[in-house]
Amino acid sequence: MSEDRKRAQSVITAVNANTNKVIFGKESAIELGIISLFSQGHILIEDVPGVGKTMLAKSIARSTGCDFKRLQFTPDMLPSDITGTNVYNQGSSNFEFRPGPIMSQMVLVDEINRATPKTQSALLEAMEEHQVSIDGVSYKLPIPFMILATQNPIEYEGTFPLPEAQLDRFLMRIRLGYPTTNETVEILGSQQYGHPIDSLESVAQPSDIVRVAQTAIATHLDDKIKQYIVAVVEETRMDEHTVLGASPRAALDLAKTCQTYALSKGRDYVIPDDVKYLASAIMAHRLILDTNARIQGITAEQVIQGILERVPIPGYKPNV
Repeated sequence: MSEDRKRAQSVITAVNANTNKVIFGKESAIELGIISLFSQGHILIEDVPGVGKTMLAKSIARSTGCDFKRLQFTPDMLPSDITGTNVYNQGSSNFEFRPGPIMSQMVLVDEINRATPKTQSALLEAMEEHQVSIDGVSYKLPIPFMILATQNPIEYEGTFPLPEAQLDRFLMRIRLGYPTTNETVEILGSQQYGHPIDSLESVAQPSDIVRVAQTAIATHLDDKIKQYIVAVVEETRMDEHTVLGASPRAALDLAKTCQTYALSKGRDYVIPDDVKYLASAIMAHRLILDTNARIQGITAEQVIQGILERVPIPGYKPNV
């Protein structure tokens, strides 16, 4: 393993360990968030209120030393509250651009699905093209740039479902779930005299995110693994329970995150188990299930698990 890859792995490990100081008992969810971070993708953290969604986003941002802004989405928020606007300067008799909170390296969008679809759409260009356009003028966003969005389940009052185009721009969807009894007791103890995030210090720099991402893309992705990824993605479009399957962007995202995950484990090559581990987090939020599946209580995660079980693993010959 080269020195560059060792340094990159150590950065991933350090950020992961630092985040675990704040969020207890959610090692898998934190690992997924860190993999998404170093794959330079956006994260959607979805769960019921009060389980640590915002804390996870804050911990990741603070651990990397990035410029950080928070947006609290509400039904009355306007797109200009996100992107910024042109303001007339009487002194110069010109309009001047006043940047919005989106012009930051890391943006926490809290309760993204409480804003109207019009306001939600203000994020689309930023998430895909890393720029915003105001009155015909485009402004580049800083590098790295990442959206960490939280949302409540759509069954909750006052929520608007995210459009498919926006969901597809999120690299991963992460769910935390309720802590166990022992974990809850540990949380109570850790916050008796203050919150752990108040003393959390950065263990990486913004430049480390870019450097690790550049190192990760050099991870070997065998042609058979590429074919396996494509086969899994295409199967989501043919599954009997889906109305809309995963997009080509999902295949690209799955390949990229597998490379980052392999790097985090000290490997310079991707294996089929990497694909299996990450497939649900990458694709579940992109699938739309048919009415019968929803009535039967079938989830997108269950659909993906079924696909992984029936799509042949490259190089594996089952006994007949």
